[in-house]
Amino acid sequence: MALTPSTMAPLGSKAPDFSLQDPDGKVVSLADFQDAPALLVMFICNHCPYVIHIRDALAPFARKYQKKGVAIVGINSNDFTQAQYKEDRPERMKEVAARAGFTFPYLIDRTQEVAKAYTAACTPDFFLYDRNRTLVYRGQFDDSRPESGVPVSGKSLAQAIDALLAGKSVPQDQRPSMGCNIKWKPGEAPPYFG
Repeated sequence: MALTPSTMAPLGSKAPDFSLQDPDGKVVSLADFQDAPALLVMFICNHCPYVIHIRDALAPFARKYQKKGVAIVGINSNDFTQAQYKEDRPERMKEVAARAGFTFPYLIDRTQEVAKAYTAACTPDFFLYDRNRTLVYRGQFDDSRPESGVPVSGKSLAQAIDALLAGKSVPQDQRPSMGCNIKWKPGEAPPYFG
């Protein structure tokens, strides 16, 4: 499996707008989170070993920070119409979210335009925005990777969120997330990919 790093979008970028459906057809938009002091946008999927590696920790992590007012959304941009990625179909997303205990919306980016707008490249890929929806952190959940022996802690992302909520500067030393590449529709990979 090829290992793909996040693009490390420029800090200070504005959160691109989105309006996407969850597996039940409910539409969730960027505007729905306008009152939150912070917004975490996560590009995740069902089948990637790197997402599966952190999934059990991701649900309680999200609950902890949602209680502190952080808006969190998961987006699956993989092309699930390709036979080899059928695990990422909406009905499976619903099952995975229920089993993992996700309390955040898990949305379907059918056109992959939202992933491209955020310059998302891998799963998982994390983007943290402040109250003004300015990017303050992008990168890894923590130093753990499958078979690394490093426990999953969410430390890197937690440090960024904690600093943001405390009104402090988010550390600028940020490491890219690593994972499976987003499964682009044939012939439609963005220019920043590859």
